[in-house]
Amino acid sequence: QVQLVESGGGLVQAGGSLRLSCAASGRTFSSYTMGWFRQAPGKEREFVASISLSSTYYADSVKGRFTFSRDNVKNTMYLQMNSLKPEDTAVYYCAASKLSYTNKRSDAYDYWGQGTQVTVSS
Repeated sequence: QVQLVESGGGLVQAGGSLRLSCAASGRTFSSYTMGWFRQAPGKEREFVASISLSSTYYADSVKGRFTFSRDNVKNTMYLQMNSLKPEDTAVYYCAASKLSYTNKRSDAYDYWGQGTQVTVSS
């Protein structure tokens, strides 16, 4: 069982930056593939980024602006978001998958955090 808790969301102007954190419980955190998803009002949840032990995969919409990293000692992962746009406004969720490879499908993830709101004003 893995419990995930996100933090770091907030309100920022377009062009600004935020760093989201996701703290995980459990001794086997390092073996999970981790992911970030987001959901804007009235829209379906969409993939943002995924990180395994060996690779990182980004959605085209965030590539070059967002950086996903993990600290397996602290059982924490981070999403550094730069050059934010109003269309990045959403609730951001971290997730953990028992699979060993990066994956953009939400049904590949077994555990989810409660979400943190990111609002980018124009």
